[in-house]
Amino acid sequence: MPYNSIQCSFIHKDRQCEGACDLTRSLTSLQVFANLEDTKFVSSAEDKKLVRTDPDVERVRRCHQNDLENVIPFVVVGLLYALTEPELSTALLHFRLFAGSRIFHTIAYVGALPQPSRGLSWIVGMLVTFSMAYRVLSTVLLL
Repeated sequence: MPYNSIQCSFIHKDRQCEGACDLTRSLTSLQVFANLEDTKFVSSAEDKKLVRTDPDVERVRRCHQNDLENVIPFVVVGLLYALTEPELSTALLHFRLFAGSRIFHTIAYVGALPQPSRGLSWIVGMLVTFSMAYRVLSTVLLL
């Protein structure tokens, strides 16, 4: 299931981007730190002034959290869906739609594209997950 691997690596990429964004912000002239202990390398006199949130870092963090909330259920449902032995073309359609919707969702979230672009991509991903869950339930319960 390469699409599950893509989604898991996508979550890892989000986390790396969040850390890189945080590191970039802390090393630039903005001097933004999330934790008090991170300010010790700069100046102990201005510690409390340096601890604040940066909107770009927070946007990437929220994007990563959203990916976790959506990709993990997809991976679980996708595994159960694959065990129901669906048609290969149908399964590929589900996996590709979900992967595409999450990639677009991340681009829309981090790039701050106007709504409803992000909302529509989220809806596509959820509909795919619900469609696979319906197939799993209908197979198990013989509906």
